[in-house]
Amino acid sequence: MSGPRLVIKPSQWQEMLQHVEQNAPLEACGLLAGKNDSVEKVLLIRNQAQSPVRFVMDPYEQLDAFEWIDSHALDLIGIFHSHPAGPETASVTDIAEAAYEVVSVIWSRAHGEWQARGFWLADGRAINVPLVLSVT
Repeated sequence: MSGPRLVIKPSQWQEMLQHVEQNAPLEACGLLAGKNDSVEKVLLIRNQAQSPVRFVMDPYEQLDAFEWIDSHALDLIGIFHSHPAGPETASVTDIAEAAYEVVSVIWSRAHGEWQARGFWLADGRAINVPLVLSVT
């Protein structure tokens, strides 16, 4: 059996990329809804912290997103946010504040171009999770 992974459509990848780019130099954030390991919907959430080094999801937008997920019989399968100035991995804060057992997608542009990496945050560690772009 293979480990966790996250399957993302190219249009969803672009939606996240556009969100993190538009919010830079502040961190951007959002939720990923789907079934099993396949993303069905990207839900963009405002970063209430308005910070370049921290994100706090707007609680009203987050609640609306959870209600949307439930009403569409989907599951929360991922959370994404950006590190506009790095690091390219989960921060100590990300690991300490991980509240859901889902894949964490972290966007960074430490080398000029935006890139995303997936992590499973648990037990004080960040374990790499493959992000797979679907062809459909």
